Amino acid sequence: MLNKNGVPSKDLILSRFPDNDILVKPKAITECYEEIPCNPCSTSCPFHAITVGDDINTPPQVDFELCTGCGICVYNCPGLAIFTVQIKGDYAIYKIPYEFVPRPQKGDIMDAVNRNGDVIGQCLIEKVTFGAKQDKTALLQVQVPVTLLHEFITVRRPL
Repeated sequence: MLNKNGVPSKDLILSRFPDNDILVKPKAITECYEEIPCNPCSTSCPFHAITVGDDINTPPQVDFELCTGCGICVYNCPGLAIFTVQIKGDYAIYKIPYEFVPRPQKGDIMDAVNRNGDVIGQCLIEKVTFGAKQDKTALLQVQVPVTLLHEFITVRRPL
């Protein structure tokens, strides 16, 4: 499926997530499935939680014991292929990269979108971070129903 339309299969997506009991704390999820020369996630992680190994083409691996879910890797990923997620009760709290303008604002209700680009529900923008070190990538903290944990990937303005 990934090689045909660029969308990973459900099994491939699930292979990147830890068990839900680990997600009581925020953790980075890398959706890098292809072998490409890239390592800003591992070099930017202050906790050495993401490793690529000796071969820079190796997809990154997250050590969930070391990952704090700080989100530094999220805005340093040039492929926008990393996000963090934490489960809080009935909601999943994501930190996702966002490069469109105008940026959403705290309190906005946006469409929740899956990897096919389909609207799968609504989500709440809890926080928008945009600092000098983030170049042109804002970090959105988004609240999504936990039922969409493995389906949600980004947001868009309602049409």
